[in-house]
Amino acid sequence: MCGRYHVSNSPAVQGLLNSLGMGESITPRRNIAPGAYGQFVIERDGQRALLDGMFSLLVEPKPAGVGYRPSPKFSTFNARSDRLTESRLWRGRFARQRAIVPADGFHEWAGKQCYDIIQEGRALALGALYELWEFDGVLVPAFSIITVPPHPRFAHIHPKSLPLLLEPKDHEVWLDPAFGQVEAFAGLMRPHLSRALVATPIGSPMTLQASGAPEIIAAD
Repeated sequence: MCGRYHVSNSPAVQGLLNSLGMGESITPRRNIAPGAYGQFVIERDGQRALLDGMFSLLVEPKPAGVGYRPSPKFSTFNARSDRLTESRLWRGRFARQRAIVPADGFHEWAGKQCYDIIQEGRALALGALYELWEFDGVLVPAFSIITVPPHPRFAHIHPKSLPLLLEPKDHEVWLDPAFGQVEAFAGLMRPHLSRALVATPIGSPMTLQASGAPEIIAAD
């Protein structure tokens, strides 16, 4: 799964935003967890936008009547790649509501040890799906990060999955809501490392302070 990530207004993240046609800067946040707010890029009606939304696709008003929360009935902060074309929850959104989540890195735990995983010198473009909910006239954006099957060289850190890591050549068609031939994305849904990952043990996802030597996980 991909249940935590972080983003800053680093030159690498700003470069990714610029390449996506976004002139504004992102809001730096650490330890973005399910139910927290993160930012993602979408395209609608020929325009791109950087939205601030909840990290969990299914959202509802809080019972007390103030604010919103992820649905307690379903876990939707991740969308498994093998369910994108089959599940009623995902298939329509996969065809028309794809997004990119800019990030510096994501976190996984091997036992009690937390790792910060990055691509050296560049930002991550995490493949995602989104929804725009409206409650009593209030727009509440929400998103889910897509996960693909585990990569054998990454399995010692997380044996279940890997977030979908998009390459620059994929960005245009991925964001295009008019492109509904999702079978063209089949190659993206395989466990593949286009670039090396750097996995650094850290003491806390809030501080990102290294607690051991980084490990290089080679590209395919």
